[in-house]
This record gives sequence, C-alpha cells and structure tokens, in this order.
Amino acid sequence: MQNTSNAPRRTMLLTGASRGIGHATVIRFSSAGWRVLTCSRHPFPEECPWGAGPEDHVQVDLADLDDTQRAIDEIRERLEGGALHALVNNAAISPKAEGGGRLSSIETDIDTWSHVFRVNFFAPIMMARGLLDELKAAKGSVVNVTSIAGSRVHPFAGAAYATSKAALAALTREMASDFGRFGVRVNAIAPGEIDTAILSPGTEKIVESQIPLHRLGTPDEVAKIIYVLCSETSSYVNGAEIHINGGQHV
Repeated sequence: MQNTSNAPRRTMLLTGASRGIGHATVIRFSSAGWRVLTCSRHPFPEECPWGAGPEDHVQVDLADLDDTQRAIDEIRERLEGGALHALVNNAAISPKAEGGGRLSSIETDIDTWSHVFRVNFFAPIMMARGLLDELKAAKGSVVNVTSIAGSRVHPFAGAAYATSKAALAALTREMASDFGRFGVRVNAIAPGEIDTAILSPGTEKIVESQIPLHRLGTPDEVAKIIYVLCSETSSYVNGAEIHINGGQHV
C-alpha cells in the first residue's frame, strides 16, 4: 500500500539488508511508501525488488569502528538534515567452527568474540547515537534485532553470537530509558527459527519438539512486527522485547 496522504514521506534505515529478515523488512516498508536506506557489507544488488537503488544504499563493514562512523556521516549527509523515522539494527554475524559446528565459550578465540560484538552490539549503539538528532526530529523508533539464543543455550548459535544478543537485549532497555526522554522509542524483537538461507541442518528437530505451532516462521512475519514497532500502532511501546518464535520460548 503506497503512501497517498499529504504527510511527509517517512524514512527508515536498515542494517543487514541483503537477505532474510532484512530483505523482507525492506520490502514491507518500501511497499508502504517509506524511503528505505540500507546498509550492508555488500554493494547494492541489481536484482533487489525495491526501486530506490544505489543512491539509498551504503556499503559498510560494521566490524570496523572507523568505517561504521564513516557510514554514519554519509547517512547524515544523505538525510540532508531531515528526520529519520525508524532505525532497524538487523545486521549480525554468527561464526561457526570448522565443518559448520557450534563455537562454544571454550573454543571461541578472543578475536572472534571481539569481531562478533563489534557487529552485533557496538554497531547498533553507534548507529543510534550517531543519528540521534535525526531520530529526535521525527520522534522516531529504534528496533534492535536480538534472538531466542540470547536467553537460552541454542544447539546451533555459538556462544559469542548468543551473548552478544543477550547484551543487545540489555542495551535495548538502557536505550529505551535514555532515548525515551527525547521521544524516541527503542524496542527489540527476538526471532526464533525463521525460514531463511542460514538455517542449520537439524532445525526440523527443533520444529517438531520445541515449537508449539510446529512450523518455521517466515521473514515477512518478522518484518510485519518490525513495521508495527515503527508505526503509531505501538506509540506507547518502549523497552519491550517481542518474541517471534511460534511459542518456542514458553
């Protein structure tokens, strides 16, 4: 549904836009008439289904603090002093052991811990702080994408990924308190087993034994909740973490 009102066009920034939940979120917002700015490690892919193109895409390595700051400065230039109505911190990495196995807390070397936390934890707060003026101007919304792995030991998600997501959930509470005084809401979504290209072998056993709905979620089901958290429907929701997992957490 395109935005046909006389209201100014709303703008959203999404990190990790190239696949899965990020891809679906771009489609959801752009189909509602939003301008969508995207960030990822990759250049803008020509086959993407939304119409903005490279002028609304910023290539950035979120593991590099200097490059992240460079991207923030570039995004502010592209906004031209305008408002940012939504920031969705979706980008994340989850390194695996040789053969694709789970990296435990014993096996994960310190460089891997650091790399994961720079992308999954530090980049979200850098983005939000760096774009605070633009978020304040819109009384906007920040959505941090955490994970079911942030609250339990997961058979596939490694220790660095899981603890970074737990830290991001705690950061969401802190940000909700700090940013809320400026009229900016900060919430999180915690997806469970979502049907994307990064599913691990053996996921079907989790679906059978742990998910009451007995099915995977879809990226669009996650994108719909992100959209609600960035809309007036959730105007008094702040500091929440919403489970999107078919009841897997119960």
